[in-house]
Amino acid sequence: MVMSSSHIYSKRNLDVVNINTTNKINEKRFTQNGQIQIYQSSYRGSYPSIIRDSLRNAALGRKVLLIQFMKGGVRQGVDNAVKLCGNLTWIRASHSFDQYHSEVIENNKNLKKSIHESTLELWDFCKKELQSGENDQIILDEIFLAIDMKIIDKDDLISTLENRFISGDVILTGTDIPKDLLLMANQITELRS
Repeated sequence: MVMSSSHIYSKRNLDVVNINTTNKINEKRFTQNGQIQIYQSSYRGSYPSIIRDSLRNAALGRKVLLIQFMKGGVRQGVDNAVKLCGNLTWIRASHSFDQYHSEVIENNKNLKKSIHESTLELWDFCKKELQSGENDQIILDEIFLAIDMKIIDKDDLISTLENRFISGDVILTGTDIPKDLLLMANQITELRS
């Protein structure tokens, strides 16, 4: 037989159940955080299932933001996002790593600077979106490569994820994933060839 003794507890511990009845309004933004999911693979370009799932989520009415840090597009960038299914915003860098051979980037300081600035512009946009609470899902494709290339600071990513405000999931993809970020993840999926 189970007996409840909550009324006894509350009578003895009035300070615990005492409700503040003053007319003060204390507004506090409660964080609603979804999961952090990491998809890792030994090779680049192995994430079509994530893009497929983002399209399906958008078609089901969820607001999805897909950011591809290392892939560029014609007239892309933050100001030229592509909208799909009414709910999926797809953004690529205006200048990206994948548009050029790595030797060309290393030998051209202006090009390298432009790629870094374009990637940082995307990252600044992502930070605002992670704080806005306006998206149901945010996908940061190949963000770990941007960290590995020293374009995005790992500690900045960790801090941003810790302070995010999104009710849905944040999905991170990449090949070489820092241990600190693996420890933050609610789910880690390893994709094999």
